[in-house]
Amino acid sequence: MKNPNYLYLQFADRIEKQIKSGVLNVGDKLPSIREVCAETGYSMSTVSKAYYEIESRSLIESRPQSGYYVSNISARAIPEPSPSSPILKCANVDREDLIDQVYGNMTDPDITMLSLGFPSNELLPIAKLNKGMVQAMRQLPNSGTSYEQVKGNPNLRREIARWSFTWGGSLTEEDIITTPGCTSAISHCLMTLTQPGDTIITESPAYFGILQLAKSLGLYIMELPTNMTTGIELEALKKALSSKKVKLCLLMSNFSNPSGSMMPAEHKIEVVRLMEFYNIPLIEDDIHGDLYFGASRPKNCKTYDESGIVLCCSSVSKTLAPGYRVGWVSPGKFKKEILRNKIYHSLSSPTITHQVVGDFLKNGRYENHLRKIRQILNHNCNNYINTVLEYFPKGTKVSQPQGGFFLWIELDKSVDTAAFYHLAMQHKISIAPGRIFSFQDQFSNCMRLSFGLVWTNELRESIQTLGRLLHR
Repeated sequence: MKNPNYLYLQFADRIEKQIKSGVLNVGDKLPSIREVCAETGYSMSTVSKAYYEIESRSLIESRPQSGYYVSNISARAIPEPSPSSPILKCANVDREDLIDQVYGNMTDPDITMLSLGFPSNELLPIAKLNKGMVQAMRQLPNSGTSYEQVKGNPNLRREIARWSFTWGGSLTEEDIITTPGCTSAISHCLMTLTQPGDTIITESPAYFGILQLAKSLGLYIMELPTNMTTGIELEALKKALSSKKVKLCLLMSNFSNPSGSMMPAEHKIEVVRLMEFYNIPLIEDDIHGDLYFGASRPKNCKTYDESGIVLCCSSVSKTLAPGYRVGWVSPGKFKKEILRNKIYHSLSSPTITHQVVGDFLKNGRYENHLRKIRQILNHNCNNYINTVLEYFPKGTKVSQPQGGFFLWIELDKSVDTAAFYHLAMQHKISIAPGRIFSFQDQFSNCMRLSFGLVWTNELRESIQTLGRLLHR
């Protein structure tokens, strides 16, 4: 019997070859799913997964009530951003003022927030969540006003454990500790496993919130060279770990913020092997893992962890309900210590919202919602790339993420995106300047754009405006 998982990839590769060889040209319509099934004998599931896979590679695009067409991105050679090259030493340079400026207006409805890393309200199932809130108040003792057990809501922990099957995990509810968001989970891990003055490893660029959190705990950050497609450079990681100065490693293996990079499975396996060899904990931030554009979810580093050295942190803040503050950590062999730290610093997680999300996972609503939002984000990503390539100055380099929320854009060396931020704000457009994603003097000519907004003509015009301003 043929393996259907192999068949869909085989079919996807065949279509990709036809596009790149010119057999299929930009604007050509592909056969419908039913037509392909009739011609090849493949199942509808196999063909659907194949088209989804090709779309995730930005080679085709779906048009409502029309079908699939060859994308104009497929005809372009898109220059990708350069790998980072930080100095291999610890550094803490202030970025707080710039971060305060960028995020000080995050609730202003008159500003186009291309700087924010979470989904627009229009992409969230708010009506269903509201119904779940009413139901949770009826289910919970004292309508949810009481403290939960320290480990967290048992219903939520059970459903998170079941959900781990999607990335190859085999967790139980006893392997999960809930927290008020992913950053809180990472904070508990850092406070438990480090002391002021310790050195930790991160990618470069790295999410500014994690950098500032580590700095606030008195930690030194060693930023390592990172490829904007495949993530942290393994040789640099090996060299840093062998120095015996590192206390732990903190990585986003899937759709990193801000670069959008995804570590290949073989890299994840090697990273876990290195952590085990040097007995150094790995905090894995997997907050974007469910937002993949291909046909199947990527594995985590935690997937390959047999010794408990990986502490996997995640949340629904980027997928379902940012304000609900529902996060968790699977702490491996550090469970006892993490649980004790939670007692000291937060004791209990929010009761009602955690029950709501647990029910949402249990009833299959989360999976249905993810299918929709992944498709929207994939289309948004392609629209952003098209518009940036068309209107930004020649030579602009753009990442091609396979999931998540972010485009990483590298401009000419003469551009200072911190200054450009103020110029863009004069036109009510907010971007995230590259320098806030590092403690070193780098990425000044880079920016991060979020494609978590609903795609409209107004949004397209905002990106066009950025391009016109850059041409000045």
